Amino acid sequence: MEKVYLIDLDGTMYRGTQIIESAKLFLDWCLEKGKSFLFLTNNSCRTPQQAADHMLRMGYRGIRPEHFYTSAMAAADTVAKRSAKRRAWYIGEEGMREALVKKGFILDSNHPDFLFVGLNRQAGYPQYSEAIRLVLNGAQLIGTNNDRILLSETGANVGNGSVVALFEYCTSVSAMKIGKPYAPILEGALQFLQKQAKDAVMIGDNLETDILCGIRGGVETVLVTTGVHRKEDIERLQIFPDHVVSGLDELIG
Repeated sequence: MEKVYLIDLDGTMYRGTQIIESAKLFLDWCLEKGKSFLFLTNNSCRTPQQAADHMLRMGYRGIRPEHFYTSAMAAADTVAKRSAKRRAWYIGEEGMREALVKKGFILDSNHPDFLFVGLNRQAGYPQYSEAIRLVLNGAQLIGTNNDRILLSETGANVGNGSVVALFEYCTSVSAMKIGKPYAPILEGALQFLQKQAKDAVMIGDNLETDILCGIRGGVETVLVTTGVHRKEDIERLQIFPDHVVSGLDELIG
């Protein structure tokens, strides 16, 4: 059985709005040869439709909403499986809101059972302060992902993990961890695909998220050095992928 590719986005397929050409060659090959793939992203901001549109505007082709599984989707799936409670509030953008609504959560900014923390690039002090009070009043803290930084065409930006850390520090509460490198997002993606770990290959640019997630989950891993980490970081971090490539076009066979 051919394996399904679980492919990271930021730093692997693009940087901000800048396409990575070797990644486009690889994806075109996947589409031409009928290779199965799923974009597995810690980005909780975009809905699957918005994520597809974002890549199509860059110049990718053949991408559909069903090709995406986000940390927002994984967070909603995981909490819905573990609890019958359905009142939730969130820090986040449309991707977070849609994931919660589709999973049957009732959005309640006053007395939620859960506070989901995803990246909101317009949020500030008032929104964070209001949300922290919800946790202090008993809402369970859910962190969609723990990325320290996000890469863009202009450089590094604050990642959602830094925001989750702010909430943990302010409330003295540990968040439930969902996104890569933690197990829930991989488990959710495999369930979404109806596949097992042995049937998948994890591809990404970040040793501490993408590659570590695959290693922990028993999935074959490929580090591509177009984003966060380089070959020399492997020994430094002691995280060892199965394969290392400088561009995804090297996977074309």
